[in-house]
Amino acid sequence: MLHGLSRCALRLVLAAAVAVLPSLIVTSPASAVQVAGFAGSCPTAGFISDPYGGSRDHDGIDIANNYGTPIYAVGDGEVINSGPAQGYGQWIRILHPDGTVTEYGHMYQRDVAVGDRVTAGQRIALMGAEGQADGPHLHLRVRRDTSMSHGIDPIPYLAERGVTIPCTPGQRPGPAPLVYPVGSGRVVSARSSDGRLEVFAAGADGVHHAWQSQVNGGWSAWERLGGPGNAQLAIAPNADGRLEVFAVNGQVAQHRYQVSPSGAWSDWEDFGSGGSSVAAGVNADGRIEVFASGPKEVFHRYQTAPNSGWSGWEQSGGGPAGSRVKVEKAPDGRLEVFALNGSVFQHQYQTAVNGGWSQWEDFGSGGHDVTVNHNADGRLEVFASGPVGVFHRYQTSPTSWSGWEKTGGPANSQLAGNRTADGRVEVFAINGEVAMHTWQKDLNAAYSDWDKFGTGGTEINAASNADGRIEVFGSGKDGVHHRWQTGFSTWSEWDWVNGSGPPIT
Repeated sequence: MLHGLSRCALRLVLAAAVAVLPSLIVTSPASAVQVAGFAGSCPTAGFISDPYGGSRDHDGIDIANNYGTPIYAVGDGEVINSGPAQGYGQWIRILHPDGTVTEYGHMYQRDVAVGDRVTAGQRIALMGAEGQADGPHLHLRVRRDTSMSHGIDPIPYLAERGVTIPCTPGQRPGPAPLVYPVGSGRVVSARSSDGRLEVFAAGADGVHHAWQSQVNGGWSAWERLGGPGNAQLAIAPNADGRLEVFAVNGQVAQHRYQVSPSGAWSDWEDFGSGGSSVAAGVNADGRIEVFASGPKEVFHRYQTAPNSGWSGWEQSGGGPAGSRVKVEKAPDGRLEVFALNGSVFQHQYQTAVNGGWSQWEDFGSGGHDVTVNHNADGRLEVFASGPVGVFHRYQTSPTSWSGWEKTGGPANSQLAGNRTADGRVEVFAINGEVAMHTWQKDLNAAYSDWDKFGTGGTEINAASNADGRIEVFGSGKDGVHHRWQTGFSTWSEWDWVNGSGPPIT
């Protein structure tokens, strides 16, 4: 990767970009621009008396408590309904900057009116038993957008915005933890619960680690952690916000974890025998689930409870041997796994939220690498590289997929993806000669032509800062560089991450 301007030289540019960012993000409901997610707030105190789904196909969750318990806005937004409603007695609906809608029902007192702008954690009502209700509770429903007739499960929606039910109202919202997408490879990065990015890179002498010294800011020097040499890495957040890192090479699997949210790290602990690739996902109930490929098939193990111990390794029912493995989350909270080797591409998916798994199904022919992301409307999109470039396919509904479509891009490249602050998917590709990127030209829309992003290298990873700016890490024989957005469509030059880090060949 080419060296560019130092981070210090760009500090004024970054400061200006961050200062402008809020004014760009806060838009009216009529605007076509949306923000990808937000830091959430606890909607009310209480217990879940009726979960989402079930035999009644319950369209939301009921949180029960005493008559008059305060109800709070889950996030910033504009009130689009406030008044009488059939079944609810009374309701309030809030349209958030990411296009999602939260719906609150059965209150006996409403404190906001249509057109009001509310902030996360602002009191909007008092709990009641109006309408069709057996007792005082909040019925909380979430819709992906204003056109949806049926809600999605509020539990994973809230979890991806940093809220776990039951919760304590009044706590100031912090940056939402990164739940998806979660990268895997020789270089991985994710946000700590306080919003700072942390990056891990696997060299021949083990795993190296650096972290932002402040949210959206500069970086520490690299720290050598030991662990498996030349490993494949994966990273995921625990339900309580603690990050956990997994490392696998041909001989051994190990993991280490933060001992407190945004805090110090444990030593490496044994996690199993060796393998080819590793990926981690987070179930809707907060349990991490890890997949690793080996010489015969794909195995998995999972936390038996959130923030808790682990099952043993279990066969997944097949999967491509020696494959690159990636995990994403479907719009309804079910995990889906994609595995690619040089001959075959397969996927499997949970048959129910937090539940068991389907059989492996064919997803295409073989290739070099794969990355998975989700559109602003929740549909998954898969990119795979091969000898003639990069192809993609995408969900046309929750259970159906498009065919493979050629996009161009570098042949036999390593891939990474993330979402811009306005919700568009952006994909990055690197091979030994060139780094390139492509991006959606609008939400849930077609992609730009591939554009040069740098010179060649060996690995690439894309993470999201707390303020929404994407930061890309690229590795090569000389170490690890990074490049970050200075605005919505402008980028810094390539620079070291406060030192070269480990060579990655």
